[in-house]
Amino acid sequence: MNARSLAQLQSLREQLRRSADAAAERVAKSAAQATPPGELAADDGNLFARSVGPVRALRARRKAEIVRERPPAVPRQRELDEQRAMREALSDEVDVESLLLTDDGLSFRRPGIGADVLARLRRGTWALQGELDLHGLTREAARDELVVFLRESHRRGVRCVRIVHGKGHGSPGRQPVLKAKVQRWLAQRAEVIAFAQASGPQGGAGALLVLLAPRNGAAR
Repeated sequence: MNARSLAQLQSLREQLRRSADAAAERVAKSAAQATPPGELAADDGNLFARSVGPVRALRARRKAEIVRERPPAVPRQRELDEQRAMREALSDEVDVESLLLTDDGLSFRRPGIGADVLARLRRGTWALQGELDLHGLTREAARDELVVFLRESHRRGVRCVRIVHGKGHGSPGRQPVLKAKVQRWLAQRAEVIAFAQASGPQGGAGALLVLLAPRNGAAR
């Protein structure tokens, strides 16, 4: 490389350096003259206010804060387990014929329960406090419904209920399919201390009047 070429190269480098310095100086001056962030925010706020126009604050509404109570937790699985256990405890094959009396209608009373209790049950001494209609239910469904109904009735202190099992007019052979089963199921429930066939106005042969034990365990 000759002397002339070397001089040209050095001159080019000097020009590039001066250009870079000038650019850096311009950037610094621009940054120094830039609007502070606070002023930019104020300008943006003014622009928004001008765009929206006049505004007024909404009137405060005094509303009560309603705290909704959550429903109590229901132990569904435990209820299903208890129901299954109770259903399995009620057998269709239990022979309770020796416990069924035939004086003036089908009736049942546990040992220690006097005949006068049945007589008072038939006379309506205990007002009906509940009813369960098993019409149209399958055997399994009827047994489940009966178990739950008796348990809940006894828990609430109910003394006398009516169980409608039907007369079997809609069953094959027009035989009361549920009638005998309901009798056996009732005789196996600890809550039941007596039952008797209902009178004509109360359902006759299609229903039973059931007396439940009081919660303290004594018959009255």
